[in-house]
Amino acid sequence: MTKHNDGIARALIAFTVPLILSGLLQQLYNWADAFIVGNIVGEGALAAVGATHAITGLFVMAITGFTSGISILSARFYGAGDMDVQKKLLFSFTAILGVFFLAVSVAGIVGTQGMLRLLNTPADIFDMAAGYLAVILVGVPFLAVYNVYAAILRGLGNSKAPFYGVLVSSVANVALDLLFVGAFHWGVVGAAAATVISQALMTVFLVVYAVRKYEALRFRPERSLFEKGVIRQGWAISWPITVQSVMKSVGSLVLQNFMNGFGTATVAAITTAYRVDSVIMLPILNLSTGIATMTSQNIGAGEPGRARRCLSVGMVMMGVVSLALTAFVMVLGGPLVQIFGVTPEAVAIGRAFFQAIGIFYVIYGAAMALRGYVEGRGFVLFSGICGILSLGVRIGLSYGLVGVFEGRVIAYAEAFSWVFMFLMYGAWYVLNRRREHRAGIELGS
Repeated sequence: MTKHNDGIARALIAFTVPLILSGLLQQLYNWADAFIVGNIVGEGALAAVGATHAITGLFVMAITGFTSGISILSARFYGAGDMDVQKKLLFSFTAILGVFFLAVSVAGIVGTQGMLRLLNTPADIFDMAAGYLAVILVGVPFLAVYNVYAAILRGLGNSKAPFYGVLVSSVANVALDLLFVGAFHWGVVGAAAATVISQALMTVFLVVYAVRKYEALRFRPERSLFEKGVIRQGWAISWPITVQSVMKSVGSLVLQNFMNGFGTATVAAITTAYRVDSVIMLPILNLSTGIATMTSQNIGAGEPGRARRCLSVGMVMMGVVSLALTAFVMVLGGPLVQIFGVTPEAVAIGRAFFQAIGIFYVIYGAAMALRGYVEGRGFVLFSGICGILSLGVRIGLSYGLVGVFEGRVIAYAEAFSWVFMFLMYGAWYVLNRRREHRAGIELGS
């Protein structure tokens, strides 16, 4: 990916498409749970599953945020041709994150009801939400191990292997959902059990794949695998992204509490709309990951000019993708919410959500392209600060503009936070290019 000066768009597409497909299949976990639960058990069960999303998202975002940093660092080493350090990076953080999130999972299971009470979860869905959440948290350690392996493989330029793992897992998840919920009538607990078993299968698959495919990633009991320098580098690049991701999830908890005040119909509508939105956003998010990975690889290879071209090409691709997604949600946003078995009132709320937020997708796409470039260059602290400030804008506008937009404020507050994020990243890029230009003049004089 870093060896040629042409074909950037082709390389971005080749890297990003498997990521998008992986994300689609991962979202299928949630879609399958929601679709089967909503249509077989009912809207109350669907709302119960949706009410846990902010909590589970906190753990998932912490894991994916941290491992995004690991992937960027892995890409940097790969671009520099250093494969020996990949093994140390892999095993150090597999052990660290695996043990840490095992402890977090146990603590979360014990505190399930307390967390749901803090979120002001409606009483009519509280018990179902607690049962679903307690089971789903069992899968958190599997997700931690899976994401470390996936991060290293992406850093090596291999985005297909995680897709294969998710493919196996998705098929198992749908089959188990139909068995546990449809045949055995276990309700939301059955949907959660299906997801956890599928996550375990996905993790085992990817570990076995990595061991068989890459000799450099095979475990041998060496003390040097836990090298302080590698752990320090991984931590330095990962913690700002992790903090940003965790703060985003904490913000989601605050917003979940805010949204719960609108009643069960709104909870069902908006959480279902966000399920749809999370799938629709995958091309944008994964193209951003592709830009970050290719930028990091090229910086590691000593090709900053090609890294900038990755951003230029990525911005054009983002524009095309974002406009296509806007057209898509304007037409199909409401019908997609409807397929989850919600009431006509909830469908109307979901349709209004997409009509409000869809026109801002192009701004979000541009902001995410810039974010990928910024993080690929290694400026992860700035990116973390930008993300946290953007979240603050979103929360503040949610509470401040509720009297103006009422239920639509959830969509508009998020959209306006995207505008803020784009301006922040855009200002960084302009100022950074000016500094680089001045430095070039000084070196040439």
